[in-house]
Amino acid sequence: MIQRLAILGVGLIGGSLALSLKQHGLVGEVIGYGRSQANIDEALALGIIDKAVPTAAQAVMGADMVVLAVPLASMRLLLAEIRPYLAANAVLTDVGSAKGCWVDDVLAVWDGVFPAFAVPAHPIAGAERSGAAAALADLYVHRKVVITPHTASSLDAIARVTQMWQATGADVRQMSVAEHDETFAWTSHLPHLLSFALVDMFSQRDDVARLFDYTAGGFRDFTRIAASDPTMWRDIVQLNAPAIGEALAAYQAQLAHYQALLANQDWQGFAESFNHAKQTRDAFLPPKKS
Repeated sequence: MIQRLAILGVGLIGGSLALSLKQHGLVGEVIGYGRSQANIDEALALGIIDKAVPTAAQAVMGADMVVLAVPLASMRLLLAEIRPYLAANAVLTDVGSAKGCWVDDVLAVWDGVFPAFAVPAHPIAGAERSGAAAALADLYVHRKVVITPHTASSLDAIARVTQMWQATGADVRQMSVAEHDETFAWTSHLPHLLSFALVDMFSQRDDVARLFDYTAGGFRDFTRIAASDPTMWRDIVQLNAPAIGEALAAYQAQLAHYQALLANQDWQGFAESFNHAKQTRDAFLPPKKS
């Protein structure tokens, strides 16, 4: 049972966490802080938070669980602001899509010593919608949440973060920070880059309106994530750049291979590549039964 939960950044991710814990009766009070007064007012009206406060410092006072759900580029300043006000029994965690940068931010604020009460985490449940109004109490059911404990993270803090996410119905996994950032550069960050790139490429054509008029399900499915928050994704690319760069280079090599097949009119080569891709996807992501 969390007595007082502080959510710093009450959007889809933080708001859904609060709603789920409330629904299961596992939190006493939820305190919300955010930069947008309109969003905080909406979070209050929707019952996502019980109280809104004007500063991050006020939000964490007396909280036994503090969740940072703000853009990655905002983390360090926020950590510096709340450090003097964290309760002695507080656990500090986050929901960011890159973990190495968060560990670096924590180390910078805590003068090179990672605090035992801090546990990096990443719920794999994003969507193109954002803000408090997008929050869902069942968002994390059967979704993965990855925690990447630092070697200094205490067993108690790890257990408390794990139990919090398990209570939402999530499948909690553990991996190292480096493994996390490499994994999600390939499975999340690269696909978002490709989706943004395709739509941006369309936008530069004079006949962009005509092209969009003829798009169908495949285009819409592939580009859905290009409707995500551009600022958030700029931060992710900036703060996980090395791993994303490796994934992007591998993709460019694959495109170069396809370009060579096209130039050589190697239709059998395409067939073999397409067949291998289909077999691989079907093996790991079997088609849903109707």
